[in-house]
Amino acid sequence: MTESKTMAKALNDGLRKAMEADPKVVIMGEDVGKLGGVFRITDGLQKDFGEDRVIDTPLAESGIIGTAVGLAIRGYRPVCEIQFDGFVFPGFDQIVSQVAKFHNRSAGLVKMPITIRIPSGGGIGAVEHHSESVETYFAHTAGLKVVACSNASDAYWMIQEAIADDDPVIFIEPKRLYHAAKSEIADAPTPMYQARVVRPGTHVTVAGYGPTMTTLAESAKAAADDGIELELIDLRTVSPLDIPTVVESVRRTGRLIVVHEAPHSFGVGAEIAARVTEQAFYSLEAPVLRVTGYDTPYPPSRLEHEWLPNLDRVLDAVDKIMEY
Repeated sequence: MTESKTMAKALNDGLRKAMEADPKVVIMGEDVGKLGGVFRITDGLQKDFGEDRVIDTPLAESGIIGTAVGLAIRGYRPVCEIQFDGFVFPGFDQIVSQVAKFHNRSAGLVKMPITIRIPSGGGIGAVEHHSESVETYFAHTAGLKVVACSNASDAYWMIQEAIADDDPVIFIEPKRLYHAAKSEIADAPTPMYQARVVRPGTHVTVAGYGPTMTTLAESAKAAADDGIELELIDLRTVSPLDIPTVVESVRRTGRLIVVHEAPHSFGVGAEIAARVTEQAFYSLEAPVLRVTGYDTPYPPSRLEHEWLPNLDRVLDAVDKIMEY
């Protein structure tokens, strides 16, 4: 494929491909049908596949997830859309207590091929409960896979891979990138649970995922103007983490910065720091640094640019880590 698409269009096309390939794929969520979703990700799918396969649900996340569990038991592959990240919590009990555990509880007899799509993160000037980063809650839960796309090509391929997976997948979508710049769709996917080095470098490894990757690309260009080459890694998967790719990079650069929008404490950055320290301690020339959101509730929209990791904060971390 050489056509350039927005992430929103790539997700729409990926969902369409999955539905064409398997009649057991059904989409469920609030306003996913006639409206096409609040971000228009499912636009046109109900018209083409019918109301039995693209289902407008009541405003009840626990009901959406609970119904998906029943459908999965009966052999379907439900794709649930959570309208906004902060709305997932009414369905949290179903996800953690049922979706994540059913396969283990049944000694492997019952599979849970459920994909739960969650528009995630800030940067759109939204109100409370509309700019959360919920990935760590689910990464902490055994039985769930958590992935995060950062570009149109990954969005197109990864949503199909997630739906085809027999395990439940929490699919994190950076909402501020839905309708941002277009990018080309690769002819073949990078395996979903594999990180990717998106920019080689020699001085500092910088790892991120989802919405932070555009900030990291800007940071790498700015750092290069000062003679510092950042090696950028798109993790792509929060759980399971592809630590070997990060460790291999750190053994070359000797330094690591992890960037994510979620709060600082007890997050993905802390987990990566611990694992890299365990596996590549003698390669590190400086402590692992984190550039993250703050340990506060997400702020009002006028202040979110101060709360989110940005170019200046990443470059400050680069300067600090190069001083060691």
